[in-house]
Amino acid sequence: MNTLQKKTILLAVTGSIAAVETIKLAHALKRRGAIVQAVMSEAAMRIVHPDALTYACGRETITRITGLVEHVQYCGDEREADLLLIAPCTANTISKIACGIDDTPVTTCATTALGSRMPIIIVPAMHHAMFRHTGVIGNLERLKSWGIPIIGPRIEEGKAKIADIDEIVLACERELNGKPLSGMHVLVTSGRCDEPVDDVRVLTTRSSGRMGQELAKAAFRLGAEVTIVHRDHLPGFTNVRTSSAESMLHAVSRIFESKHIDLYISAAAVSDYAPVRYDGKIPSGQRPVIKLEPLPKILDLAIGKATLTVAFKLGVQSTEEASALLKRGVTLVAANKPDTMGAEEGVYQFIDKDGILQVSGSKEDIAHQMLDRIIQRNNAGHSSNPGGIQSS
Repeated sequence: MNTLQKKTILLAVTGSIAAVETIKLAHALKRRGAIVQAVMSEAAMRIVHPDALTYACGRETITRITGLVEHVQYCGDEREADLLLIAPCTANTISKIACGIDDTPVTTCATTALGSRMPIIIVPAMHHAMFRHTGVIGNLERLKSWGIPIIGPRIEEGKAKIADIDEIVLACERELNGKPLSGMHVLVTSGRCDEPVDDVRVLTTRSSGRMGQELAKAAFRLGAEVTIVHRDHLPGFTNVRTSSAESMLHAVSRIFESKHIDLYISAAAVSDYAPVRYDGKIPSGQRPVIKLEPLPKILDLAIGKATLTVAFKLGVQSTEEASALLKRGVTLVAANKPDTMGAEEGVYQFIDKDGILQVSGSKEDIAHQMLDRIIQRNNAGHSSNPGGIQSS
């Protein structure tokens, strides 16, 4: 998706060794549709040659402020850029920005952007000891209090490394997409559950968790606070790690007890049954009889607690099955077929009180179409009480 189409991002690069990642970052932003203009400090130019960023961006890199007043052109009141992204941002630059010092092209752009109330994102990268410095911590807190998102860093190998490129791009999308879900807390359950048969075997499904993760990302892009409950880890999100249906149920229950959820999306392939576990390992060559016991439904827990609820149903045979869920309080039913599990693309039917909408494409596209339908429904002032289903 071209989520950054027609958006201009001023990519400001400072003197961290992580500057070598900015070539990939510029390409990633451009793949999402953005126009990327680079500006570099002198220290950054000793790590990455300006020509490399000129090539990556397709635009001449700004290396000094000239009589063309580039800081005003891109960051002033009538600016050309939509976002100032400082990545990587050193401890030195963080502290200069927090104190209003502008003695490099990057800090001059930052001062101008702050004055014009331009959106800014800062992505720190430095040695961990520098990141722990009381002054740096205080200056980061000061920048946060000004409404500047701080992305990362990843603490690894004694270093505060630059955040993953996908996480940085996602943060840019969030800042530039209007935040229609701002103030909402979205809870997503995602992926497969593993139900132990014995000490080494499990019953599970082919679910990859891709749909749930794309829904979490889409909600984040649109400004929501997002918690995702799954077996994986999604950088930049509140992750609650679970493995079985029982652990997922307990996690969701704790979340509902601790905070209000505006939108619950049940995208996980939650097990309907769990085997009675064999003690030890079933010996090879045996023909065991596996007894299955029904499991409680996580969706039952969520209905009535979340303001809006989305249910996924695999292989819905009729609209009556979806109608039953709508009558119980589900806002929207996403019906799909088994061949969508683990695939990058799929075909879904969105069923709600307004009718049936068939959508297809990548799971990222489908995630955004689902949230768009929910947003439009809310904006139209619909109540959550379901009515009859009519094809649209």
